[in-house]
This record gives sequence, structure tokens and C-alpha cells, in this order.
Amino acid sequence: MSTTIPLTPPSLPGDPARRPHPENRERQAPLTDLLAGRPVGIVGLGLIGGSLGLDLQAAGLEVRALVHREVTAERARQRRLASVVSTEASVLEDCALVVLALPLDRLLDPDPALLRALPAAAVLTDVGSVKQPVVERWQGLLSQAGRGGQVGRFVASHPMAGTAQAGVEAGVAGLFQARPWVATPDKRTARGALAMVEALANAVGARWLTCDAADHDQAVAWISHLPVLVGAALLQAADQGSGAAGLGDLARALASSGFADTTRVGGGNPELGTLMARCNRKALLACLDGYQEAIGTLQDLVRSKRWQDLAGALEAAQRLRPDFLMPPGDGAPPAP
Repeated sequence: MSTTIPLTPPSLPGDPARRPHPENRERQAPLTDLLAGRPVGIVGLGLIGGSLGLDLQAAGLEVRALVHREVTAERARQRRLASVVSTEASVLEDCALVVLALPLDRLLDPDPALLRALPAAAVLTDVGSVKQPVVERWQGLLSQAGRGGQVGRFVASHPMAGTAQAGVEAGVAGLFQARPWVATPDKRTARGALAMVEALANAVGARWLTCDAADHDQAVAWISHLPVLVGAALLQAADQGSGAAGLGDLARALASSGFADTTRVGGGNPELGTLMARCNRKALLACLDGYQEAIGTLQDLVRSKRWQDLAGALEAAQRLRPDFLMPPGDGAPPAP
């Protein structure tokens, strides 16, 4: 399924112009056709890079991966995360598409040797969870390096999929199935490059969307970055509160699926959570203000024993939840 959020000027949240809608166009060519027999390159074999390597190989594609350390390369070979794994940048030669599956800090401050090693004719994409800083940084880097022609072939993107795991052991097959994969093209983006990244998303079973980079960063602050801090706060509050009451062991013994679901992302990769907050600070702070206001409202309802109003608030939340879990136009929410 392909969905596009139009590239429009900022408007009020909920404005119909910013809601996803099905895009009517010709059928997307498969990635195998667009690659024309050339390999896909992946820089980094953590959760996203490793999972991508597994899925692309399962689709019959050659995958060449560049990693930083030989010990990582050896383990990646054992796990068969790519067709070829190397610490030498020359492994990326002849790749028609290169995926930068790097942490945000390394994506925003890449090794100059990596930039020099990227094939000049390749389409480039990243998988970072913040988009506007990445777009600005890479357009500048490519221009400064005398690769102005490649600026249009850099397509910032973000697969909305993950687990609590990280590193070379984290990659799993099927991670992207039915999950959103959003790209943030601008007026400089080449249509052919965008089509290549869409074909990549389709090849791993993801659900394709496009939107403006700034809109992306504001939206993910609410539905991805805020939940990390909310989950972390809940874990800390439960630990401190139950411990102060002498009930820490009992609280842990009673914790079940509801607590696990609510705190999953808060108990995930600390490095990733910190990078999200650092790179999307302004939007995240606004979300935290909004969340504090919502919590305060519920707190007031409980304190004043306004049970009917509380029931109404919870009923409204119950009605809202499916809208956040069901892809536009689909009849059922994705699997958890």
C-alpha cells in the first residue's frame, strides 16, 4: 500500500491536507528491476540494517554490508546478515542503492572516509528517526564534497519498526512487514531516487508513505519519541513508589502484560532514546508539555471524584486508539 501526505505549508493539526490518503499512480516497479542486477549496500548491521539484510537476501537480492569492526563483521557473517560483510569501504563499489543504517550521531557526523567511499551514482537513503536535521546535513555534505548531482539522489527515510534489542545480534527477518516506511522528499529529490527507496520498502513488505521532513519530526515526537520517555517515567515511578512502600518485590511479581506493553519502549535502547531526544528536542519538549497537561487533567478528575467525567475521558481514549493502530484504508490493525 502506498500513501502520501502532501508536501504542504504548515497548517493546523488535524487539517485534512496533512492526513494520509491513497495515491493514484502507476504500479511501482520492483526493486530487482530498478537495481538492474547491481547490489544493495548497507552501512551498519544493527537492528535495522541487519533485519534489512535478511529480508533483502530472502527476496533474492545481493547485499553488501560495511561495518566498523572486524568482530562485528565476523558475527554478521555467521548470522548471514548480508551476502558480503566487510570493514573495507570498497565493499560498497557498484551498489546502486546504499542504506545508511547508522545511529543518529554517526549519521549527522559521518566519517569523511564513508562519504568518499559512497558510489557517486548510487541512490542514498537513511533510516534515522529524525529527518529534518538529516536532510539538511546530507544535502550540505554532498554539496561540499562536489557531489551536487547526488543531492537529488539522497532520500531521507524512516522505517517505523523496532524492538528493544540493538547491535549485530538484533537483526530479525520480517521486522518491516506491514509497518510504515516514510520518506521525506523535497523539491530537490529526484523522482527515480524516490521510486528506488519506495521499491526498497515494498521489497520488505513495509507500508509506504511520504511527508514533509518537519511534519515527520513533529509527528514522531508524539507517537514514537514521547512514548520512550513516558515508558521510562512509568518504570521509574513504579520502582520508586513501590520500593518506598516496601512493596517492590510484590509489584514486580504482579506485573503482567499491561505493564509490559506500556513500558516496552521505555525499557529499550538508552542510546537510541537519548539521541532521539537530542536531535528532536524542540518538538519533544512541546509533546512533554502536552502530556503533562493531559495527566494533570486526569489527576484532577480522580482527586475531585468526578467519576462520570473520568469515564467519559477513558471512553474517548478508547475510541481514539484504533485510529493510531489501523493503517489508512485497511480493515484491521497491524500485528503488535
